[in-house]
Amino acid sequence: MSVEGEEDLRGLRRAGSVVARTLDLMKRELHVGMTTRELDQIADAFLASEGAQPAARMVYGFPGATCISLNDEAVHGVPGDRKVREGDLITFDVTVELDGYFADAAVTVPVGKAKPVAEKLCACAEAAFWKGCEKARSGELLADVGGAVEAEVVRQGFRVLRDLAGHGIGRTIHEEPSVLNYHDSREQFRLTDGLVIALEPIISRSATRSKLLRDGWTVVSADRSLSAHFEHTIVITDQAPIILTAA
Repeated sequence: MSVEGEEDLRGLRRAGSVVARTLDLMKRELHVGMTTRELDQIADAFLASEGAQPAARMVYGFPGATCISLNDEAVHGVPGDRKVREGDLITFDVTVELDGYFADAAVTVPVGKAKPVAEKLCACAEAAFWKGCEKARSGELLADVGGAVEAEVVRQGFRVLRDLAGHGIGRTIHEEPSVLNYHDSREQFRLTDGLVIALEPIISRSATRSKLLRDGWTVVSADRSLSAHFEHTIVITDQAPIILTAA
């Protein structure tokens, strides 16, 4: 969607605030030995208390309030009986609907003390997001945003999962345009003032492709190497973008 006035911006900010607070809650409650279902139930109860809908469940019938992915799982991990272990990487991906507005954010964090390469991978996903934001200005080519993301990922010795991408958002989860995390010279779309997108570097230690597991939801790196994901919903302006899902 494109923000058309203060009412739109307020609605998006409210939805974004719920996303940010849900992610903070999940990170605080995270501890070794709990299941991903327990974490999801905590988030589900909080969203209900805020009057917000878990958007992936609402729109797609996803079997959880949030996506929770572990280690080589890049996106869309299904909450269940898996127990969180010391040294795991865990990704929380929260998308909500509130009063007709949608917002989406994700973060990968280490559980306790992880291996240095795992911690570096998490930090790289976030750094790549901010590099993309530097290019995310009205009038700029969307392809240059993806190019900035991938350049940072490769500089740090990792890989972008090229078959996964960000997206437009606002009135539903997935809208146009697709927001690639690499430079595609065929992409001539220019960013416009007020455009709302989810910018989300999804990276791995060594793979450039992913694959879908038999559950029909969970996507893993093709070589089963560690993955990390960092995402915010942003509004394009002629200056730095507005981060709707920041705490």
